[in-house]
This record gives sequence, structure tokens and C-alpha cells, in this order.
Amino acid sequence: MTATIHPRDRLIVALDLPDLRAAEAMVDRLDDTVSFYKIGYQLAYAGGLPLARALKAAGKKVFVDLKLHDIGNTVGRGVESLAELGATFVTVHAYPQTMKAAVEARGQSKLKILAVTVLTSYDDADLQEAGYQLGVRDLVERRARQAQAFGVNGLVCSPEEAGHLRQLLGPDILLVTPGIRPAGSSADDQKRIMTPARAIAAGANYLVVGRPVIGADDPKAAAEAIVEEIAAAAG
Repeated sequence: MTATIHPRDRLIVALDLPDLRAAEAMVDRLDDTVSFYKIGYQLAYAGGLPLARALKAAGKKVFVDLKLHDIGNTVGRGVESLAELGATFVTVHAYPQTMKAAVEARGQSKLKILAVTVLTSYDDADLQEAGYQLGVRDLVERRARQAQAFGVNGLVCSPEEAGHLRQLLGPDILLVTPGIRPAGSSADDQKRIMTPARAIAAGANYLVVGRPVIGADDPKAAAEAIVEEIAAAAG
């Protein structure tokens, strides 16, 4: 069974910012309210990957969200590099060859592999347009079972799927959910969203929150409110 996670560590703030300076400023503003950060495409491609080392040195955890997907050798070498960087989580797309290569390359490191099932901006119509015969629920379930079989540590999934996946896969696999929007906030471009309390109640271990925190007038207060909601939901 997954170990008990402190409510503050369950919130992962997405540093979806244009450059390293803006990201460092946001981390300073959030101070000790946030212990876990996500570095995604925007910041990584703007020279932000070295921030992972600095955050780790400061006692923070880092989720590198690059959604790796390539031939097995390329995925493996990328995972090895990210393990050396000190990342806690890294994402790969939930294709069998990709997941297998990532798990093998992780080796004995502490890096945890997360498989992305179906992006939270997708619905059944989007999948159909992309050529998939399965709808969101069925495709998520299929990929989740494959991920568990390959020894992937966790899944990135919509909070709407968290409850079903928790029942399907049991307590040991980590569920990391983007698409989190506190009550009253904008859905932006997300289509499958949920409040922090409902996502935790559904079985999510970690919640990824970007714009509702980094776009708030007071990011620290926004993050603290989410941590308090997580704590209350987790009991």
C-alpha cells in the first residue's frame, strides 16, 4: 500500500511560466507553502531544467513532465538522464514499448515513472477524430492495466477517472491528477476537471495545479487554501 502522504506534499504546483527567472520568482513567492513543483514543456524548453537541481537542493520535490514517447533506446537514455537530475517523477505516454523502456532504464534509482493515459483536454470526440476506436474511459482502462503490468509507478489521469482506476488497480499505484480547479475558478482548456476535495475523495494521491495558483493575485494564499482543502478531504 502507498505510504501516507502529507497534505502539503500532495499539491504539485505546475511552473508553467515563460522563463527561469519567472519560475524562480514564483518559487520564492510560494516559499514553504509548496514542497512539490512540476516542470513542463514551456519552462523546460526555456532553459528551466537546471531548476530541478536547485529545487532538490532546497529540499523540494520535482515532477518533470515531458511525456516521453520515442523508440525504446531514446526513452531509456532520457529516463537515465532525468534520474541523475534528481527528479522525483517523470511522465511517459502510456504506450507499451515506451513504458517498458522507461521502467527498465529507471533501474535502482528513486525516480518514479508516471504513464499518461489520456490527456485531460481530450474527450471521446477528440479521440475519434484522432483515429481511436475506444472512448476515453475504455482507453484509460486499457492503458492503466498495461502500465500496472509493466511495473509503472503511477498514472496521470483525469480526476474523473481516479475513482474507477483506484477500484480497478488497487491501493498501490500512484494516481496523479491534473485538471484540478478549486470551486469558482475557470476550467480554461480542460474538459475533465474536479475540485481538490473531490479528487482526493476519488482516490488521487497527488493533485497538479497550475493557473489557479500561479495566476492568482496571491499565489501563496491560493496554494495554502488548496492544501487545507486536501487535508480536510484526506481526513
